[in-house]
Amino acid sequence: MPVANGIHYETEGSPGLPALVFSNSLGTALEMWDAQARELSKDYHVVRYDTRGHGRSSDPAGPHSLAQLGGDVLALMDYLSISHAHFCGLSMGGLTAQWQGVYAYDRIDKLVIANSAARVGTVDGWRERARMAREEGLAGIADGAAGRWFTPDFVAREPERVAALVAAMRKVSADGYAACCEALAVADLRGKIDTIPNATLIIAGAHDPVTTPADAAFMQEKIKDAATVTLAASHISNIEAPEAFNQALAAFLR
Repeated sequence: MPVANGIHYETEGSPGLPALVFSNSLGTALEMWDAQARELSKDYHVVRYDTRGHGRSSDPAGPHSLAQLGGDVLALMDYLSISHAHFCGLSMGGLTAQWQGVYAYDRIDKLVIANSAARVGTVDGWRERARMAREEGLAGIADGAAGRWFTPDFVAREPERVAALVAAMRKVSADGYAACCEALAVADLRGKIDTIPNATLIIAGAHDPVTTPADAAFMQEKIKDAATVTLAASHISNIEAPEAFNQALAAFLR
């Protein structure tokens, strides 16, 4: 099990290819990118990792900050001797992507922000979610995940896939989940993303109730020359619409 500075990671594709780093959403792990790794590792050195407190990464005491989440990526790139890489993050990973574009743009080639926003949710909402996780565990939060993540049609069409993702969420460290909620509570890049110089693609889900197409439009307006693709999906669009997601990603990175 490869681990660097407490961060569990997996790589696919030749190290001689351009590097492409994927960052997971809250309550998931690097396996959420399976479909992307299979397809894109033909042309890229794909690096997937579990955000701290998730999957098989370490679970340091929180609260965490967005700067720490972004710093974990840079430390992993250093460990793997990757001087620069394309970066794709979804939801919480999309905020990590924006942080890279603001503070570490010289380490990033092209930037992909999927199903995210410059400000996700509210301070009170995230702090309440953190409290629930620590005091009650993740069972109740996981019970509502399918409705946040996917459209009803996808839930009906892929019940086993959805059930497996929800079951995996129940196994996430409650403290790790809560500490990331606390990072999201204070993560606000609305006044900073206009400094991002990287070529940027924003991927939105037409039916996403968490980070809406309006959030994508705000980011596109602020980030110079950013492009937007809207998929027929909800919040975890790379799983609900993998072929369309992969096509958009490959066309942008080409």
